[in-house]
Amino acid sequence: MTEQQVNKVAAQDKEKNFVSAVIYIYNDEDRISDFLGKINAVLNANFEHYQIICVNDASEDNSLAMIREMGKTIKGTVINVVNMSFYQGVELSMNAGIDLSIGDFVFEFDNMVMDYDPDLMMEVYNHSLTGYDIVNAAPKKPGRKTSWLFYTVFNRYSHSPNPLRTENFRVLSRRAINRVHSMSKTIPYRKAVYANCGLKIDTIEYNNDLSCTKAYNAETKNQRKEMATDSLILFTNVAYKITIAAAVFMMMATFGIGIYTLFSYVYEDVVSGYTSMMLVIVFGFFGVFVILAVIIKYLSMLMELVFSKQKYTIESVETISE
Repeated sequence: MTEQQVNKVAAQDKEKNFVSAVIYIYNDEDRISDFLGKINAVLNANFEHYQIICVNDASEDNSLAMIREMGKTIKGTVINVVNMSFYQGVELSMNAGIDLSIGDFVFEFDNMVMDYDPDLMMEVYNHSLTGYDIVNAAPKKPGRKTSWLFYTVFNRYSHSPNPLRTENFRVLSRRAINRVHSMSKTIPYRKAVYANCGLKIDTIEYNNDLSCTKAYNAETKNQRKEMATDSLILFTNVAYKITIAAAVFMMMATFGIGIYTLFSYVYEDVVSGYTSMMLVIVFGFFGVFVILAVIIKYLSMLMELVFSKQKYTIESVETISE
């Protein structure tokens, strides 16, 4: 049998669905070669047609050069590179990559940390073919304590039918992507929208290697903190409960100080007016400021979501091939 015949037989055993892999990259020059090599090996061995999209979030190291160099060695497909104009964070950057994807199914890689066996990709994909529009790959071992705290609070107050947790990558059907786009043109937190899109979702757990965990830089930490705050306000009732609790506390404190003032007037013939009044003023203004801060945050987010026309800013899109 000739090499051409062997390749033809092998192609007949591959998946006919077109898949896209969208990969978020920010200052990952040390991981790019290994990660892209493994991703391409799995896709090339299992799919007839696929695309790899690297979203370069204005990396400050040699990430772009490494992508270009690696793209010239990869066979079986081309690599599309989306270069963001400036650092915009994982959410907007991934939205840009997903908008460029054309696959029937899309692999989302929020980072280049591969703490799993590459074969897990096909396990997740095959599971999606059993009737799930979104399948997540989640590590069994807990990672950052801050992430655990965020997901605990989020799930407690969101009333979402699908609890969120730390995930490394996921597979989305084209129907899921279209559904999410129809629900929200500006997506501040993709995972929360996915969890509430009304389609079937499942999660596959795997034994993760904690030594592969990547430390966030200061810019990414600040961006994730802001996203966490916005997500808790938009998708949960945490802010509402805080506002109500602050209002109730102020009412009780004011009532208590009023009782104390009357007690002093009746039994001591002296009204400590200055102290009591100052406490009322201090507590009163504190409660008002808390409530106003929450209202202002709500209004600023509504303004951004309703009137913001620009979802993300791309500097260029390039295609790299052998």
